[in-house]
Amino acid sequence: MRTSLVLAVSAALVAGTALGLAPTAQAADTPIRFVDIAGDGGTVLKANVVTPAGADAGARHPLIVLPTSWAMPQVEYLAQAQKLADSGYVVVSYNSRGFWQSGGEIETAGPKDVADASKVIDWALANTPSDPAHVGMAGVSYGAGISLLAAANDPRIKAVAALSGWADLIESIYSGRTQHIQAAALLGGAGYLTGRPGPELKEILGDFLSSNLAKEEDMIAWGRKRSAVEQLDRINANGAAIMLGNAWGDTIFPPNQYAGFYEKLTGPKRLEFRPGDHATAEATGLLGLPNDTWTSAHRWFDHYLKGADNGIDREQPVQLKPRSDAGYEGYPDWKSLDANRRKFDLGGTQRIWADVDSGANGGVVMLSNLLDQFFQAPPIASIPLLPRAFAGVWQSERYDSPQRVRGTVKLHTTVSSTKESGTFVAYLYDVGPLGVGKLVSNAPYTFHDRTPGQPFGVDLELFSTAYDVPAGHRLALVVDTVDPLYIEHNPTGAQLTFSSPTTDPSYVSVPLRAE
Repeated sequence: MRTSLVLAVSAALVAGTALGLAPTAQAADTPIRFVDIAGDGGTVLKANVVTPAGADAGARHPLIVLPTSWAMPQVEYLAQAQKLADSGYVVVSYNSRGFWQSGGEIETAGPKDVADASKVIDWALANTPSDPAHVGMAGVSYGAGISLLAAANDPRIKAVAALSGWADLIESIYSGRTQHIQAAALLGGAGYLTGRPGPELKEILGDFLSSNLAKEEDMIAWGRKRSAVEQLDRINANGAAIMLGNAWGDTIFPPNQYAGFYEKLTGPKRLEFRPGDHATAEATGLLGLPNDTWTSAHRWFDHYLKGADNGIDREQPVQLKPRSDAGYEGYPDWKSLDANRRKFDLGGTQRIWADVDSGANGGVVMLSNLLDQFFQAPPIASIPLLPRAFAGVWQSERYDSPQRVRGTVKLHTTVSSTKESGTFVAYLYDVGPLGVGKLVSNAPYTFHDRTPGQPFGVDLELFSTAYDVPAGHRLALVVDTVDPLYIEHNPTGAQLTFSSPTTDPSYVSVPLRAE
């Protein structure tokens, strides 16, 4: 039922975007052309071109190239393309190879996709009044990943807005050495529904979903080839201005990997995190409605492609919107969020049986964090009622003042198992006076080839967030072994023991906003 609901919601988003943007395109005065562009190897890419109305024949305008998101049709960006064209840009949006009417097979941001981006730029410079000295790329999700990789390989790209994308594909869907099953299944299913997966993708997806550990190194190598963080030196050398935007609850590309990538960039850069799930922070903008993420992207391009003195380069480069009604908070960098940490101890020893869902879970991909975005209704659990045979539970003291969690919560603990493999998921809850816990963050962890009964240390980063814990509440760490979001690797009858040796105490470290 959960899977069906997710697919239904996703299909509605795709259909709504396609149908909702078409009337906008027809009503606009901005000239729009639908064209075929020869991509890498001559593969036909279906594209649309939007140019400024009344542009002089000899005038040159900054160019923005928009690769479509995974499984989305080529009309995805028309509303934003029109807004950009109205402010003086030439905009070329194209359907990524392997999807819809474009030719070829799905390469998952492989070398052919990166080469396609350069071919589209070549075509635009030859066939539109675009300026070769002022080229930008942007995209949501798949388009964001391709844009970052293209910036590493094409020095003509001077500015990028990568929204709800990835910089590290391994950390996105295989964090903690754990397959993110719902995310991978949703992407794979949408790929088969709207495109033509190539043989490499079919093999990788099959090995990934079937937990074929014999192919683990191959899968990691495949993911690294498609990760901008692996080409960081080239991105920095080319010097493009990089804006990264994502949602706190992105269940496909969690925010941690973007934050780590951001810190390593040396050129002009900006990082924005907002409430929501995958691509939900940008969704209203795709329909032409007011949208903070797209407003920032436009300002970014205006400054770095048009030279507008709009002040975006003088603002705090890290902009965070908490999962509440609070406004944006600016920070000089991501690491400054680590300046004020508060720990609570995970004392004692707790042993739990594996393979049983305790009732604590991270929700449903594309749905739970959407509810949190609009209604501040994250997944909940009754902490006192969680069965202690299947869930380990530790709680902090009750806080007298609000605790404004900002950044990445870190868990340190000692684990032993009765089996050589296992999986656990750590959850951080905001617990009210009645014991109802609202999910703050979570993350999975999987181990293999461990000696049964032999303790080992674990350091696990939960997914980054910005959450305000009210006064009178407390935090709770919960661990169990089953979550619908992830594939678990617990043999039948396994037990996990969590302990806190006196020489190496277990704890949770929570980053708090300095008041």
